Amino acid sequence: MSKLWGGRFAQSPEEWVEEFNASIGFDQQLVMEDLQGSVAHVTMLGECGILSAEEVHEILGGLAVLKEKALNGELEYSVVNEDIHLNLEHFLIKEIGQVGGKLHTGRSRNDQVATDMHLYLKARVKDIQVLIRAVQGALTKQAEAHVETVLPGYTHLQRAQPISFAHHLLAYFWMLERDYQRFEDSMKRIDLSPLGAGALAGTTFPIDRERSAELLGFSGIYENSMDAVSDRDFIVEFLSNASMTIVHLSRLAEELIIWSSQEFQFIELSDAFSTGSSIMPQKKNPDMAELVRGKTGRVFGHLVSLLTVLKGLPLAYNKDMQEDKEGMFDTVHTLMGSLKIFTGMIDSMKVNEERLKQVVNEDFSNATELADYLATKGVPFREAHEIVGKLVLVCIGQGNYLKDLPLRTFQEASILIEEDIYYILNPVQAVKRRESAGGTGFIQVAKQLDKAKEWLATKASVK
Repeated sequence: MSKLWGGRFAQSPEEWVEEFNASIGFDQQLVMEDLQGSVAHVTMLGECGILSAEEVHEILGGLAVLKEKALNGELEYSVVNEDIHLNLEHFLIKEIGQVGGKLHTGRSRNDQVATDMHLYLKARVKDIQVLIRAVQGALTKQAEAHVETVLPGYTHLQRAQPISFAHHLLAYFWMLERDYQRFEDSMKRIDLSPLGAGALAGTTFPIDRERSAELLGFSGIYENSMDAVSDRDFIVEFLSNASMTIVHLSRLAEELIIWSSQEFQFIELSDAFSTGSSIMPQKKNPDMAELVRGKTGRVFGHLVSLLTVLKGLPLAYNKDMQEDKEGMFDTVHTLMGSLKIFTGMIDSMKVNEERLKQVVNEDFSNATELADYLATKGVPFREAHEIVGKLVLVCIGQGNYLKDLPLRTFQEASILIEEDIYYILNPVQAVKRRESAGGTGFIQVAKQLDKAKEWLATKASVK
C-alpha cells in the first residue's frame, strides 16, 4: 500500500520500522476529535470558496459514514497509515473517491493533531471536574453526619489535639476545590484552536481560522502558527494539575488505609472496595485505596516524561512530540478511575464512633487545653507549657492520663488549677471551644459545612 505522503520516497520502510514509527495503536482514541475537526475544516473551506458546495457535501457525507463506522467499531486501522489522521483520510478516499483528498487542503497533520488534543482535553477536563464534584459531595455527606464526632488529630503521626471528624474530611474538600479551580483556569489555554496553522507557517489558501475555531466551540485561536503546532504547554499543565489532584487523593487514601487497620479501627471500608487474601481467610485489604496511592507514580512519571521530551526541542514540530499522547491518555483514564473509586469508597465507609470515643479519652491530646487554661489565668504560655509537660511525665510514670489525676496533684503543679479543669480536659469540650475562624469547633465546622454545600450547589455545573 503506497503512503499518502510517499511521492518523494523511492524505498518503503520495513514492517518493523513502520510499527515503531506508527502511533495508531494509541492515537485512535482521538478518532471522534479528528472527525470533528475535519467537519469544521471542510465546512470552513466551503464557506471560503476554497472547495465547491458539491465537494463539501460529498466530504461531509463521507465523514458522517466514518463516524458511524467508528461508533460501531467497524474501522480497521493500519500501521501502514501510521496515525489516526492518515487512516481516516485513507478511509475517506476509499469511501468517496479522490475528492476525499481535498479535505487536507490548507492544513497539516501538525495543526490537525494539536487540534485533536485540544478538543480531547477540553472534553475530558470537564468530565474530571464533574468527578471532583462527586468526591466533594461524598465528603460533605459524611461530614454532615459527623460534625460532633471527635477523633484524635495528628502531627508527625503522633496524637496532637482532638478534632471534629467532619473538620478532617472537609480539609480534603477544600484541597479538591483548589484542584477544580486549577483545571478551570487551565481551560483558558486548552480552549484555543491551532487549526489552520499548517505545518508551521500558515497557508496560502484564504482560510478563516476564526470560523473553524467557532465551529469547534473554541474561544479563540493561536496568534502564532509556529506556537500553534509546537505548543504542548496545555498538556503539561493538565498533567501537573492531575498530579496535584492525585496527590490529594493519595494522602486521603493513606489515611483511610491507616484508619481501617486493626490498630486504629476508626472506620470500616465497604466490602465493595476491599479484597481478601489468597492464603489468609481473615483478611480484608483496602486494595482500592492502595491502588490509588500507587497510581501516583505513573501520573508523576507522565508529567516528567513530557517535560523531558519538550526541554530541548527547537521550533516547530518534531517527531519527539508523538510521545505526548500516551501519557495524556493514561493520566485521564487513571485520574477519572481514581475519582470514581473515591466517591464510592467515601460514600459507603462506616465511621466507628464508639471506638473514637474510646481513643480520644486515652491519650494526651488534651494537654494543650491545660496549657491554654493556665495561660488564661495569667501564666506565661512557655511556663504553662513546662508545667503541663511535667504533669504528662507524671502520668506516664503512673500509667494514666491527665483526666485521671487528682485535683491535689494539679494544684501541686499550679495553685491556679481548679475543679473546672476536668470539664476543660473533656475532649468533646476541647473541640467545642475552638471557635476561631476555620477552627475545629462544632459551630465553626457547621459554618464550614454550610459553605461547602453552598459552594457545591452554586458551582456544581461545569461551563
